[in-house]
Amino acid sequence: MAVSGRPGVSDVGGAPSADTDGAGSLERRTTRRRLLSGAAVLGGAGLAGGLAFATGAVAVPVRVRRLFLGDGPTAPIPRAEVGEVRLERVRSDARGQDVGLFTAVPAGFGDGGGLPVCLLLHGASATTDDLARFGYPEFLTAAVETGSPPFVLVAADGGRSRWEGSAGDDPQRMLRDEAPAWCVERGFDSARIAVHGWSMGGYGSLLLAALNPDWLRAVAVLSPAVGGGILADRVGDLDGDRIAIWCGTDDAVFDGVEELAATIPGGSAIAGFGPGYHTRGYWNTVIPDALAFVAASLAGP
Repeated sequence: MAVSGRPGVSDVGGAPSADTDGAGSLERRTTRRRLLSGAAVLGGAGLAGGLAFATGAVAVPVRVRRLFLGDGPTAPIPRAEVGEVRLERVRSDARGQDVGLFTAVPAGFGDGGGLPVCLLLHGASATTDDLARFGYPEFLTAAVETGSPPFVLVAADGGRSRWEGSAGDDPQRMLRDEAPAWCVERGFDSARIAVHGWSMGGYGSLLLAALNPDWLRAVAVLSPAVGGGILADRVGDLDGDRIAIWCGTDDAVFDGVEELAATIPGGSAIAGFGPGYHTRGYWNTVIPDALAFVAASLAGP
């Protein structure tokens, strides 16, 4: 079904933070061994996507709770027109279940026919049902209005297993084998694909790139919940030139993210580290940069 715009959405006050390009200026270099072990905080709330404890479902130390939920730089959802947005149900044999499929086209580009694709991977506390209210359709149109080449966003429900899956449930195979076919069915250009995700979805995005070298044109992640997991053994398969990472320095996952950025072969293309927490307000400050990075990678044949 088509999803309309959301009149009356309240903006989050505050100005975007000035992110720094830390690709060549990381002061603390750490060993691969430390990255692979993962920080203890990431073994709990961070790996779960960072927000489950907000409902009281997970007991988390006050120090960690403050790091995730503290105040910090915020930005509003752009006041941009919403293009064609759809939320459907499709069958995923890889996951062994029906999943939500979200697609968004920038305003002015009809049904998105022929446009390249950015896969969008949600965090643990979200599903495809949440992407419209998070403002992704507006962020997409705003990116094009500020000069980025057009592309479409495509997201499918990946569960809460860090996008790693379990027996009979393989979200990575869904992304690699089924999502491109769904894109072709809807007229999108599945030969040009990038990925963008936050928190658990940021981890899943990096894992997708590591498991499929040379497939994705770009990987743009926000506050990825790294530490341990399958990715720990596959960091060497990442291509730093295609990877952009943003994370707030006040975020509980920051130490692990900084270690990752220092360990990716060649260093990441962007390591944007500045004030911010593990919140949508902070992510709103850096989504425009992430989508611009994606758009540039998808331009051209």
